[in-house]
Amino acid sequence: MAFTFPIRVYWEDTDAGGIVFYANYLKFFERARTEWLRNLGVEQQKLRDEAGGMFVVTQAELNYLRPARLDDLLEVTAVLQSAGRASITIAQQAFLRPVSSDGTPQLLCEGSIRIGWVDSTSMRPARIPNSIVEKLS
Repeated sequence: MAFTFPIRVYWEDTDAGGIVFYANYLKFFERARTEWLRNLGVEQQKLRDEAGGMFVVTQAELNYLRPARLDDLLEVTAVLQSAGRASITIAQQAFLRPVSSDGTPQLLCEGSIRIGWVDSTSMRPARIPNSIVEKLS
């Protein structure tokens, strides 16, 4: 089941034409991923302080399908796609809300984001702590 997070498009998110600048979908996805993890009880600052590690983006692949515009309300999703011992991959999508007149959600952008676990001091890859893996499963 996908976690959903609402995001309003503000002036700062758009280009001169009032359309969301493509790189800002990465910011929208980051916010939704962070809230998804927080919802699972995984707070990133607490992880760094208590577990000595943190997640970093190691790969991002996005497909842009339709534009979002100034003042649009988006629903951004995050769902675990796969999990390993040192990284996880999250499937993410951004939909326009409200849905179209026929009730179909309008998919604007979709992507796959891989995040790896690193030691926060050395920045070297490490195994994700078991306590976190359990929460993600």
